[in-house]
Amino acid sequence: MTQGATALPYVGRFAPSPTGPLHAGSLLAAVASWLDAARVSGQWLLRIEDVDSARSRDQWRESFRSDLARFGLRPARAPALQSQRNSFYEAAIEQLGAKHLLFRCACTRRELAAEGEPCCLRDCRGRALDPRESALRVDLTAIPPMTVQDRSLGAIVFDPRVHRDVVIRRRDGIITYQLAVVVDDALQGVTDVVRGADLLASTAWQIALQHALDLPALKYLHLPVLTERDGGKLAKSRHAASVSEVEVIPALQQTLRWLRQDWPTLETTQPDEWLRRAALSWDPTRFAGIAAVAIDD
Repeated sequence: MTQGATALPYVGRFAPSPTGPLHAGSLLAAVASWLDAARVSGQWLLRIEDVDSARSRDQWRESFRSDLARFGLRPARAPALQSQRNSFYEAAIEQLGAKHLLFRCACTRRELAAEGEPCCLRDCRGRALDPRESALRVDLTAIPPMTVQDRSLGAIVFDPRVHRDVVIRRRDGIITYQLAVVVDDALQGVTDVVRGADLLASTAWQIALQHALDLPALKYLHLPVLTERDGGKLAKSRHAASVSEVEVIPALQQTLRWLRQDWPTLETTQPDEWLRRAALSWDPTRFAGIAAVAIDD
């Protein structure tokens, strides 16, 4: 497939990682992505991003679908599992290798963190490195600059002078998020990505990988990230509370409040009907330019 402007039926997705339970921030992303698809009668899919087997847990993988169903969030197809797609990731790596875009990198995470630099720091491109002691990167310096307009936060710029390369397989053999998400979205026919603004920085590398793999360009809508009282991101690593036992309709109302949306004033305990009505007034421009919202707002 090649990049182009041909309009396709809307296909969106929610793609959680099974490293902990769904929390309020997860619910915000799930509801927003569902409403964005429903507003235009599109499809909404569920993908479990469990490619990192060391951190993924069966208990969370199995609970996601039932937790989402409590809120009326049911995917149009059976959930996809990254752990079942390794052959597709390897095929993508072969394609990148055939274009002579791959190189090994021995820079460590500690070295990169110390420099505040995600790209290769040294002369790894010209060295023969042991695969057991190096990560696999894609050289992006030959890819032309590209700009994608996010529907909320404005221009996302890929600059090959800045985003020079990206890791696609770690030294432990795990395929990285950057490659997996690009391949997965293409496999599922995703046209529109709705996700948290914390992933905005990753998008530049992903549009470059789409180009390198001759995959379609996508549309993006990055949502406000839900933050703790101290300003830190609400996340599983910060022991955010699970949504598995909260009251459904009040939780949905609070989610739309964070997103500056109206919600239906109908007396119902059925989330399916509630969401269908909420989709009629879904308006992403109401949170345009907002990258974070405090949980107390």
